[in-house]
Amino acid sequence: MKKSFLNSLGPGLLFAGAAIGVSHLVQSTKAGAEFGFGLLWALLLVHIVKYPFFQFGPRYAAATGETLLDGYKKLGKSVLTLYYILNFATMFTIQAAVTIVTAGLASQLFGFTNDLVIWSTVLISFSVIILLIGKYKLLDNLMKYIIIILTLSTIIAVSVALFSSKEAFDVRQILPSGTVEITFLIAFLGWMPAPLDVSIWHSIWSVEKSKNTFIKIKPKDAIFDFNVGYISTLVLGICFVLLGALVMYKSGETFSNKGSIFASQLITLYTKNLGEFSYIFITIAAFTTMFSTSITTLDASPRAMNKTSKLLFNKEFKFGYWFWIIFLLIGTLFILHFNLNNMGDLVKIATILSFLTAPFYAILNYILITGKHTPKEHQPGIYLKSISIIGIVFLIGFSIWFISNI
Repeated sequence: MKKSFLNSLGPGLLFAGAAIGVSHLVQSTKAGAEFGFGLLWALLLVHIVKYPFFQFGPRYAAATGETLLDGYKKLGKSVLTLYYILNFATMFTIQAAVTIVTAGLASQLFGFTNDLVIWSTVLISFSVIILLIGKYKLLDNLMKYIIIILTLSTIIAVSVALFSSKEAFDVRQILPSGTVEITFLIAFLGWMPAPLDVSIWHSIWSVEKSKNTFIKIKPKDAIFDFNVGYISTLVLGICFVLLGALVMYKSGETFSNKGSIFASQLITLYTKNLGEFSYIFITIAAFTTMFSTSITTLDASPRAMNKTSKLLFNKEFKFGYWFWIIFLLIGTLFILHFNLNNMGDLVKIATILSFLTAPFYAILNYILITGKHTPKEHQPGIYLKSISIIGIVFLIGFSIWFISNI
């Protein structure tokens, strides 16, 4: 029983690995640095309203043995085509955004060179080798260790910050106003805890897990595994907001859009306020945060594009997964070559696009999990359905509010 439970863990941690990245290290830290504890309401609220739509990914996969993409096709080929277009339009920017931040941190942690294009190439190549050698199984096992290291180093850093702080805590919550602040809020919500299309990745990983273990994962176990990952993203999101608030709020420091400078500023501010001994904890926490996101996105987007291509064209592409990985690698390096000094803009564009497309995925996931394609016994109860409706209204409402205020 214990072994079966441990074996069922995996996709939820991959979800956490994909989620805990730019949204936490960059956006959450900036939220704390610029607003103190004032945006904790937004962090908690977005976790609640997005929860059902992320959970529907592993729920559907466990209930049907299919990915959400299979379900989207059943809702209509036009739905799958629209996803194909949206994913193709955003995957290069998303990969570039997470890679450039990871490269900046790698240059701080390992030295050798400050050329972020070289570091990006090294990191992506290393990730490809891991995926080539171990495929899903190695990624699944590796992520368990990465999440443990990430969690421990982050909690240690937060604990040091809390004990070192001599300032009184101001826990007043803030509703941003003005175009700049509202744009930041939407960007913050866009990738917190992750873009909603990560629910599709989660369903793909869940099906892949079943293939690798030859064990059909029960919906109850799949949801528990997801909850472990989801709670991790919430706890670490709060940690990074606290870190930003405790060591950067009212420091007068402004963050650079250049990846290497941003990484240096981030680590320097922490060590200056927490002490030089905290350098290793901060750097390891920051790097593992971003590397976990970089490798999971590099695996997931090609899997999703390959699966969608197969469903749309009713054809098995023998090396489809590797074609999309190479294509994503080339596209990412191309974007980085020409936008190396605009990390902030890349992150902002990627996160805002993710928020504006969130209602599309929320509605699709809700229709699929509550419709005829999901067995009745595995459909969500009235409580989760109610949260889903509220969540859809929230996502649409905030999108309209943002568009009307820019």
